Amino acid sequence: MQTTEETLRGLFARMVGDEKHMWAAASTLNAIWVLYDRVLNISPDNIDDPDRDRFFLSKGHGPMAYYAMLAAKGFIAPETLDTWTQLGSPLGLHPDRVLVPGVEISSGSLGHGIPLGVGTALALRAERRRARVVVLIGDGELDEGSNNEAIAIAGRLGLDRLTTIVIDNRSASLGWPDGIAKRFEVEGWRADTVDGRDHDELYRALTQAPDGRPQAVVAEIRKIGEGSAA
Repeated sequence: MQTTEETLRGLFARMVGDEKHMWAAASTLNAIWVLYDRVLNISPDNIDDPDRDRFFLSKGHGPMAYYAMLAAKGFIAPETLDTWTQLGSPLGLHPDRVLVPGVEISSGSLGHGIPLGVGTALALRAERRRARVVVLIGDGELDEGSNNEAIAIAGRLGLDRLTTIVIDNRSASLGWPDGIAKRFEVEGWRADTVDGRDHDELYRALTQAPDGRPQAVVAEIRKIGEGSAA
């Protein structure tokens, strides 16, 4: 009998066509799986509940993993995946919040995720809600000035219900001195670096008690044969 994770990967495989970002999307599967299966209070039943957690996919090359998870968790029908990128399909190369149930933001233009997460976290704080906001970005997005400004603001405002997951698959052009976690720490964030394929490590990092700071989880992913990948 298939495990739920095997089911997720099977759903992922249903999306075929002239897609150039397969590796970037596959590197996102593990983190999205842990979030939706073990961490976040998000389901088709509470899609309009103001106290639901929010997940923002900012990583421009990650929608295939996102769509597979939405199908696995009942937000969309699995057969919808077969229409991916076809004319008239709701599943475009980037998710559209108007067309796809469960999608919180229309994304694709890099650098918008953390700023939107900051604004949402501030609004939820003003409403005295304890819902979490989790933004998933790619390591290359840290080159965007909008993200760097948002990182600084979130640290200074102590947005402890905001979490950013960085999928570090070494796609950034120049890399980051002292590592990506340090980039967040210098702005007042708590930051953890984990094996992006290890579900238990991801879960432990994502379920730490709030300590008054926003949180960054750097999920390192390496291709098979690249040393640390397994």
